[in-house]
Amino acid sequence: MNYPHLFKPLDLGHVTLPNRILMGSMHTGLEDKASDFDALATYFAERARGGVGLMVTGGIAPSARGWLKPFGGRMSMPWHKPRHRKLTDAVHAEGGRICMQILHAGRYGYHPLSVAPSRIKSPITPFTPRELSAGGVERTIRDFVRSASLAREAGYDGIEIMGSEGYLINQFIAARTNHRSDSWGGDAERRMRFPVEIVHRTRAAVGRDFIIIYRLSMLDLVEGGQSWDEVVALAKAIEAAGASIINTGIGWHEARVPTIVTSVPRAGFAWVTQKLRGEVSIPLIATNRINMPAVAEQVLAEGCADMVSMARPLLADPDWANKARIGRADRINTCIACNQACLDHVFQNRRASCLVNPRACHEAELRIERTSQPKRMAVIGAGPAGLACATTLAERGHAVTLIDRSEEIGGQFNYAKRIPGKEEFHETLRYFRHRLDDLGVTVQLGQTASAESLQADGYDDVVVATGVTPRHVNFPGSDHPRVLGYLDVLARDATVGPRVAIIGAGGIGFDVAEFLAEHSPSPSTDVARWSREWGVDTTMSARGGLTPAMPEASDRQLWLLQRSAGRPGSRLNKTTGWVHRATLKHKHVTMLGGVTYQRFDNEGLHISIEGKTQVLDVDHVIVCAGQEPNRTLADELIALGVSAHVIGGADLAAELDAKRAIDQGTRLALKL
Repeated sequence: MNYPHLFKPLDLGHVTLPNRILMGSMHTGLEDKASDFDALATYFAERARGGVGLMVTGGIAPSARGWLKPFGGRMSMPWHKPRHRKLTDAVHAEGGRICMQILHAGRYGYHPLSVAPSRIKSPITPFTPRELSAGGVERTIRDFVRSASLAREAGYDGIEIMGSEGYLINQFIAARTNHRSDSWGGDAERRMRFPVEIVHRTRAAVGRDFIIIYRLSMLDLVEGGQSWDEVVALAKAIEAAGASIINTGIGWHEARVPTIVTSVPRAGFAWVTQKLRGEVSIPLIATNRINMPAVAEQVLAEGCADMVSMARPLLADPDWANKARIGRADRINTCIACNQACLDHVFQNRRASCLVNPRACHEAELRIERTSQPKRMAVIGAGPAGLACATTLAERGHAVTLIDRSEEIGGQFNYAKRIPGKEEFHETLRYFRHRLDDLGVTVQLGQTASAESLQADGYDDVVVATGVTPRHVNFPGSDHPRVLGYLDVLARDATVGPRVAIIGAGGIGFDVAEFLAEHSPSPSTDVARWSREWGVDTTMSARGGLTPAMPEASDRQLWLLQRSAGRPGSRLNKTTGWVHRATLKHKHVTMLGGVTYQRFDNEGLHISIEGKTQVLDVDHVIVCAGQEPNRTLADELIALGVSAHVIGGADLAAELDAKRAIDQGTRLALKL
């Protein structure tokens, strides 16, 4: 058997799960409106068909006070059941099982109705919560129990009680957010009474033949978090109260330690789940940055957990489990943990999707159907847009030729994969290589396509995905041999001195800064080293698992500069930008905004900020000032009267926007 630990059935007493794969909870944006539940049912059905053992929905509030945002997903009234029945029926029709996550946001609620154990404002929301009275606490427990009972009536196989990530239950448990002196606060035993009562009363209400997963915060990563002894005591009490499984929760949303971004090592927190094994007898689930079958198998084989949870990897590839089971792991479309289309979208009140799989959460509208009129198609450019378009066209049954002047596929991905912490881009290119081969796409590398040759070949359609060209910055001395472009560094391995100024503080500028500042290999390949860098206490002797960070010093002195005023990096993605800024701060990179570039000469780079001139004594200047669309071929084709469709960077150069490029390539292929 491929991955014998991963595909070993798990007996929960009243039900046996076919494997050890949990599709973990992740909000998609489809949970909040009844009109979106048909699309949500299609989304879950595709993943049930893909072979996961058990799924958990995005967070559903047990009351309006528990909303994440106004009018968010809720299960508190009988008339909420029919919409949820669509999900459970769709999953069960595919032979799957699904639990509903009950999540009370507490002080994380982005609305004026929010409540919490104490009147303490969250640093990530603008609303100060109202402190629950003793009667309010009892009412909230009843809300959880009612929500679980309604979930059972709606056909769910179980529930997950969200007790981690800094939401309401976590707020009761931690001394930093629970300043009560009544029977719901004070010492650790009274602080943990709230979740124990929820589990105990829920079990009494739903019976023994219903799964109750409890999401336990094992590693708070905030000051004033739980001690390890308190985590263990709570786990034992939760088991005694009737939980079926304990899932691992890592970090509060306000924590300043990254937990799910791509620079976090694979299975970087499995050690904390393993530490709890033996303390309880019910199954434990490990989570965070488990994205490939070999990683999941190792977690289970080493005794870290009884089950593994993956959310975003099932966005990236709904057939993840089936591919692993039949020995086709090399065909998995791997989650690269970029957060750009999933969490970033959710925080913008947009429907979630996936950078490498734009069909995620859009399955109902982006159906891949075989064409009845196959055509000969040429796709010029094997970057993200071209790869997505070519493979989707071929999947629909068209005869596709993919042409690129480079000797390898990938385009800008070949530069991204060299950035420390972005090694997962190798997986995306591996996936596309196999996809091209499996679908019979004719791939012509190392060839430059001309408009005349494409016209002569008589293609029915030509898709131009020729990417971008770096934007040049003109200032006195910009043609100096020690002024380099980012491609000189990332593509041509130019020698770079110990003191470097980087012009441009967008995504590329930050990538180049991290490339030059980090030691090789990067900490993202070493859990112990990464934990030291970010101050994660793997001994759990400190409350919340926090210890002073010990970042490794850079061998270079770097300046990251931008023309616009304000903080460099402020326009980076919401859920990952702060990690990049913190990383460079750890490396003592000087980041400056409002910079005017005067000249570069043998003295260095002459700049002015707010009218004050200074000279940066640097060995090299690297220009990362954006890109321009490479539309030359498209314009030539149009001049010849050839039907040309322009996608990706050739259409719009906006940093290295792979999310837009892959989405655009996929959608075009579904229309042609």
